[in-house]
Amino acid sequence: MAGNGFKTALNVFKQIISSKGFDRVLDKVKIVSGGEGRFRAELVIEPEHQNKFGTLHGGLTATLVDSLSTAALISHKVGVPGVTVDLHIMYLKAAAIGETVVIDCNTLKAGRTLAFLTVDITKKETGELVARGSHTKFIGS
Repeated sequence: MAGNGFKTALNVFKQIISSKGFDRVLDKVKIVSGGEGRFRAELVIEPEHQNKFGTLHGGLTATLVDSLSTAALISHKVGVPGVTVDLHIMYLKAAAIGETVVIDCNTLKAGRTLAFLTVDITKKETGELVARGSHTKFIGS
């Protein structure tokens, strides 16, 4: 499934997490596969990822949806990250410290000016849906 789009998306993702900015919170994300508008990653939930209840923090969940769906878009339209116009997340189940979550991102449509992306975050061991996100990006000039 990998191609030039995936390589570009992977390089951009590596640059983002190596920055001194907020996105460095994604430094423990493991990229599994991608290309042709899709991107898959995994994350083992660690204490630094937790909220006050000891489960995956909602803010990190939103960041996963935002940043990784952008990587899916870049793998579809090489080098076009776009700008977020809408980000929506449904939080459905907690993920505890030690659990691994799988982040599956898909480019539903990338038109002339807008791109529509979806993200499912599931528990690797059980397949239970932790969160579902939708992301709309402006990609026009």
